[in-house]
Amino acid sequence: MQNIFKQIKGDRSIWAIVGLLAIFSFLPVYSASSNLANSGSTSTFSFFIKHFMHLFLGFVIMFGIHKVPYKYFRGISMIAVPVVLVLLVVTMLQGTTIDGANASRWIQIPIVGMSFQTSTLAAVVLMVYVARYLSKIKDQEVKFKETILPLWLPVFLVLSLILPANFSTTAIIFTMVMMLAFIGGYPIRYLVVMVLAGFAALAIFILVAKAFPDAMPNRVDTWMSRIDNFTNGEDTEADYQIEKAKIAIATGIAPLGPGKSIQKNFLPQSSSDFIFAIIIEEYGLIGGGFLLLLYMLLLFRIVIVSQKSDTIFGKLLVLAVGLPIVFQALLNMGVAVELFPVTGQTLPLISSGGTSIWMTCLALGIILSVSAKREEIKEKENGEVNPLDVLREAI
Repeated sequence: MQNIFKQIKGDRSIWAIVGLLAIFSFLPVYSASSNLANSGSTSTFSFFIKHFMHLFLGFVIMFGIHKVPYKYFRGISMIAVPVVLVLLVVTMLQGTTIDGANASRWIQIPIVGMSFQTSTLAAVVLMVYVARYLSKIKDQEVKFKETILPLWLPVFLVLSLILPANFSTTAIIFTMVMMLAFIGGYPIRYLVVMVLAGFAALAIFILVAKAFPDAMPNRVDTWMSRIDNFTNGEDTEADYQIEKAKIAIATGIAPLGPGKSIQKNFLPQSSSDFIFAIIIEEYGLIGGGFLLLLYMLLLFRIVIVSQKSDTIFGKLLVLAVGLPIVFQALLNMGVAVELFPVTGQTLPLISSGGTSIWMTCLALGIILSVSAKREEIKEKENGEVNPLDVLREAI
């Protein structure tokens, strides 16, 4: 066990926060999944085991990635962008359904008999790619025309392939890219142009979808209805979910205790999209506040790791993959308390779902890789020499 801990590098606080989030997630997922077990032939314990396996594989991914020197992610991102574009095209053409719902955002992996949400992988890859390019042009005179093909074309292609099936993910990625470009020093006047271009592209897409409804059935109507319901308070399925979530949160004033949630029996996505409401219902405002504190601490450590990085690429890389994690968490919580329309975004490391957990751990592994490099530099500056390194040099 001691040898295992010696192999763990990077920011110890991030490891601790991620570990606490993972441990905390088991009871809410076990409790919230009971309604799924009651409606099917599987037991609640099977969902517990499935969640454990997802987290275990996620930590394996995080451990493996944090061992890779972060400088290699420059080249990997350039290779990975074409790969994710192909995966997104395949996912779009696949057009499968799960329990009668549109599942065109997932790709089926026949060998292992599981589904994989390619948009989450594309989000991580694209953010790394954007960080690479921004670090490359840092302190240079930026000309908009010169950045269209190498920077904005990949962004446009990825977002255009995700948009038909997942508007909320597209909006989050676009927002994060704009934020990273602003932090990276990309001229504000050009960012304004890209924001306007993004809105124009969305408007064109909506018009095309309205003109050819058979091509993308119900997608645009679903987005518009969610926004209308959020602003007008009409009674729909999304509004029904929000009302049940608000009841669960109101109950949190006098929490029911672990496993005793009532609203989990009425919320269709109680173990994923609305798990925050179940947590407050069972653990009260203290449980919800503790969870929010963990995410804020994670954000604080992400900023610290970014500031301490020895290169511009390292600084931007940490923010590129780290900020979306916290942003998604806040968005998920905001939906539960009706600050935002229903988006379908999970609570990172808490909600059930393999792809979300794995890609979150992938992003955290990249952050820890940057942090590990900083530790290595500090060890050399302090004159700390690894005996194994000396032996290798002698041989």
